[in-house]
Amino acid sequence: MTLTEKAAYLRGLAEGLALDAAKPETKIINELLSLVEDMARSISDVEEDIEYLNDYIEEIDEDLGNLEEDVYTDDCDCDCDCDCDCDCDCGCEDDDFEECYEIECPSCGETVCFDSSLSPEDLVCPACQEKING
Repeated sequence: MTLTEKAAYLRGLAEGLALDAAKPETKIINELLSLVEDMARSISDVEEDIEYLNDYIEEIDEDLGNLEEDVYTDDCDCDCDCDCDCDCDCGCEDDDFEECYEIECPSCGETVCFDSSLSPEDLVCPACQEKING
């Protein structure tokens, strides 16, 4: 039996007693029953809200788990299921790694990271557009 059903049952019991409405005790009992009914409705509303929020949080948690899987897992294209943390000689851990080196621009002092595939003669500072002699 829910709280609202119990409050309605108490109201029915009180009405079945045929209490004299003029007596102060009856007025207090009726007001207490009204209070119980209001509280039962409020509690039921809160319970519904909590149930909705719990479902919503579970959905968010599931979405976050999927997002974490997408963002924090290695993008290994090899077929060995190694997660790139073992010595399987698949070479996949070397695919995305390109060495780079840092140079301080003599013109503006900006620290710039360059890909090792670039020729030292082609280095240009992205901050000041001056040629850097590597």
